[in-house]
Order: sequence, then C-alpha cells, then structure tokens
Amino acid sequence: MHAIRGRLAALLLAVVAVVAGTMAPAEAGGRQDDRRGWTGTWATAPSEHYEVSGMSEVTVRMPVHTSVGGSSVRIRLTNAYATDPVTIGHATVGLRDGGSAVAGPHDLRFGGKREVTIPAGGQAVSDPVGLSVPALADLVISLHLPGQVTHITDHWWAQQTVYWTDYGAGDHAADTAGDAFTWTTSSWPFLSGVDVTAPKARSVVALGDSITDGSFSTADTNQRWPDLLSARLNACRPGAGVLNAGITSNRITAGTATNPSALDRLERDVLSQPGARTLILFEGINDLGGASAEQIIAGMTEIADRAHQRGMRVVGATITPYKDFTWGGWSEATEARRQQVNAFVRDSGGVFDEYADFDRAVRDPADPRRLDAAYDSGDHLHPNDAGMKAFADSIDLTALGLGRGCT
Repeated sequence: MHAIRGRLAALLLAVVAVVAGTMAPAEAGGRQDDRRGWTGTWATAPSEHYEVSGMSEVTVRMPVHTSVGGSSVRIRLTNAYATDPVTIGHATVGLRDGGSAVAGPHDLRFGGKREVTIPAGGQAVSDPVGLSVPALADLVISLHLPGQVTHITDHWWAQQTVYWTDYGAGDHAADTAGDAFTWTTSSWPFLSGVDVTAPKARSVVALGDSITDGSFSTADTNQRWPDLLSARLNACRPGAGVLNAGITSNRITAGTATNPSALDRLERDVLSQPGARTLILFEGINDLGGASAEQIIAGMTEIADRAHQRGMRVVGATITPYKDFTWGGWSEATEARRQQVNAFVRDSGGVFDEYADFDRAVRDPADPRRLDAAYDSGDHLHPNDAGMKAFADSIDLTALGLGRGCT
C-alpha cells in the first residue's frame, strides 16, 4: 500500500548518512541559548532521505527518551536532504502513556503559527511550550503532514518503534489514544532535536558511528551507550543532557555526499547543540581499512581543536576490537593501525582533555584483538546491551567536566 514501507525495508542493506542544512525560521544553538538556559535533552543526526509517493494527510508519532529534565520544551525539525519544501500542519509534544498513547499533548507553534513550511535543505525550531519534562522519561512528538510529501529526511535505524496513521487519515497529532496509528517504522522522520530549559545543566555530545548509534542493542529499551551514560549522569545533580550524534558507517577521514565525515558534520551535529559543553569522540573503526593511522589521528586532532576553540571539553575514546567481524575488513594491518591510534588516544599530549578506554572495557582478555563474547551482539563488532553498559560504566564522570561531584 505504501511506497515508504518498501523503501524502509530496502534501507536495511543501505549505507546512510547526512548533509548539513540551514536553520529556518529560527536558529538554535550558541551562547544566546546558553543565556536563556536551553540545553539539549535528546538529539539525533539526520542520516538519509528517500522519495515517497501518494503521501498526504498523514500523522507520525515519535517517542524519544530524554536525558536531562527541564521546565519547558521545544523541538527542532530538519528537511536537510529534500528537493522540495515540507509543511508541518500541526505538531504536539507530550509525555508518553504507553505504546503510541500520549498523556495531555501540548500544541507546538513556530513563530507563533501552528503551521510551518520547512524549505528544502532547511530546519525549523518550535517556540517553547511550558511542560515539565522529567529526566529519563519518554516524550512523544507528533507531526501532521497535510500536503503532498515527496521526500523524507530521517535518521535510519533508530532502534525505536515510530507510529504512523494511514495515508489520508488526517490530523491526529492531538490524540491522546493511539488507535489511529496503524503501522510502524523504525526511523525518526524530520525530527533532529528536543531541548529543555535547564539553566544549571549542560550537555555531552557523543560523536560516533553505528556503535554509538546503538545498532544491535535491544530496540525500544534505550540501551545505547549514550542513554546508559545519561542514566549515570542524571543520578547526580543538576543532571546533564546526553546527545547522540552517531551515524551508521560514519568515518573521520572521508565521507560521501550522503554520509559526510565527522569533520564535515561537526558544526551541525556537535558544536551548534544547545548547552553542549563536552564532546566524546568515538570514531575511527570505519577508517581503518582505507586510511593510515596518521590520517585518523590528524582528523581526531582537528576535531578536538575545533571543539576546544568553541570552549568545549573533549574526551577521546579508544577504538574497539573487531577481529572476525562477520562482514570482514579486519587484517593484521588494520589491527596495527588500531593499536597505533589507541596509543595516541591514551597519550595524546593534550589533544584530548581525557580519554575513555572503550577498547579495554570490552576486549577479550584472552585475545585483545577480539570483542569479548560476553559483550558481542553476534557479528563480532557491534556490542550487545552488556557491552553498551560496559562503555557507559567505563567513563569517569569527573572527566566530563560538568561540575558535579558524582562518580
């Protein structure tokens, strides 16, 4: 019935990524947001786009898991990859009430208007709405798409069930019950961020690839390592936002038109995030087959330098083992490069403020070239939920520089 369903199924075999877009009609990020007390509580990096046909008068409902709580909320939407504008006829936000149900959805406006048209390549930021947002809770964002939708920009492989009405069903953004939402996908369309007012809190951005993205962690349970780090941080006060900027197959040293390098997306996905004070850089595994250790280290150094210029603290993470990866790519040469890069991360001479030893946290003691079986999702590269927890638990919270005395 729906072209989108076949397209999403095909994406399971695709390599996906993003290109940057401009913000409209409002800007988010920077010191002005800091002064107003905004910080990100949830984020994702747009990672692909696809064409659809016959889509109009449809509503999509997206659960997202908060990190830090706040007293008001706004959302950020993206149309980064589209060739046509997209119109949001009605948007709401509310606390999840199980499945696709929402407790008391609040209307969102954009520049005082209920409807917003986002140009091709652009973004939109909603006006704030007063809503007490708890830490570590599920919010639901609903978007009614009234016009003909030709392209969807989204984040693929969200590890989260997203709910849709049938085409032509109309506006169900304000529904409390979820009965109108009759089919599901597992990607976040158009949504790139959720911010809250939390004047004493700041955020951590995790820049990474599919491992940070949460690939092969248990869907709908928020077991990605940034989520688990968030649970640790928000057991302290005043809490902190943790923003996931992972994209499947991302690299530091190179990219494509649809999967730009970490360097090329650094401004959009990290430096412009509201309240961002710390970067955790966990990339490089996808570079090992095509770049030298020196090139990877140079890329890491440039990322750290640019973040430092913006007043951010930078924590480097070691690259994890992947011998016997199901789809290949490991060799003695790539292992030697991994060891050389990891030696730099552990002793960067001031390039990084601190480091997190993710390699040590999940490697097999009997063969450090391999992922420990207890942490292996099955493909010998991506960690399971226990491996994700091992990452989060291995981070020294004081290294994040967020001013809290918890450990």
